Amino acid sequence: MKPIDFTTPLYALAPLAGFTDLPFRNVVKKFGVDLTVSEMISSNALVHNSKKTYKMLEKSPLEDPFSIQIAGSNLEVVKKAVEIINAQEDIACIDLNCGCPAPKVVNNLQGSSLLTDLPQMGKVIETIKKYSNKPYTSVKMRLGFNEKNHIAIAKVIEDSGADFLAVHGRTRAGRYKAPVDYDAIAQIKQSVSIPVIANGDITSAQKASWVLDYTKADGVMIGRAAVGKPWIFKQIKDGLEEVTPALITEVVLEHFDQMIEYYGEYGAVMFRKNLHNYSKAGYDGASAFRDTINREKEPKVIKEVIEEFFSKPFTHKIKQA
Repeated sequence: MKPIDFTTPLYALAPLAGFTDLPFRNVVKKFGVDLTVSEMISSNALVHNSKKTYKMLEKSPLEDPFSIQIAGSNLEVVKKAVEIINAQEDIACIDLNCGCPAPKVVNNLQGSSLLTDLPQMGKVIETIKKYSNKPYTSVKMRLGFNEKNHIAIAKVIEDSGADFLAVHGRTRAGRYKAPVDYDAIAQIKQSVSIPVIANGDITSAQKASWVLDYTKADGVMIGRAAVGKPWIFKQIKDGLEEVTPALITEVVLEHFDQMIEYYGEYGAVMFRKNLHNYSKAGYDGASAFRDTINREKEPKVIKEVIEEFFSKPFTHKIKQA
């Protein structure tokens, strides 16, 4: 198992519920992302033997290093969840979600609501660190719940034993719309001695470079911008400038095949949301394509529609955001 290397900037795929499943992470990994993270996993669901949740622990052989992100605040439940993850091989890190703004998560004192109880957040981190047999413990945080208190949060994370942290540069109240506060990320970097990964609105190679330079962070984490553009990591790391229709077709078909292999035939229906994003890459007729896909359930027909649509040349410039 590879170490998580911060000697050069680290490029990580952010966990996104409903998107960063194993088939997608497998595709992204081929474009050079350094660290992949599971979708957020409820420690409660894991402890209560949810089959769907157990499946979320699976990783691709390409994912090395790989991190599993959990949500939870009950120390006994978190301990049991960690013990379940301990039995999984080739896992580099257990990450605690302290950023998810979804009400159903927040209402259970999980995700970003832990930012309202820093002593409890610290105890959860300490519990993971104490019982995990994985090399790293990390935390994904926001800048605060309603108001920013990012320095205090980051210091508790460091003092509780986390090996590194990722910062989404908004408060919980800011959801995904408020401007990202890169100054706050820079302040966190100056305030702690553990590595800091910057996250939020990093939509291009140019933006990634600027964020690293401005915040002095040890890496960047990209989520929504990678959905529909998994090649963004190759653009950042290798300077890939031109994305061709042939490359996109290859990526989309491979992702589609992986969905079918992983989920069975229903994977074709689940893939609709991914196709909506891929179709934004610069093609005419995207709206009609999405209408067709939304009505079709047969994998063979969906694959034919994909091949026909993505074989066309671009008609306008690919959007960066």
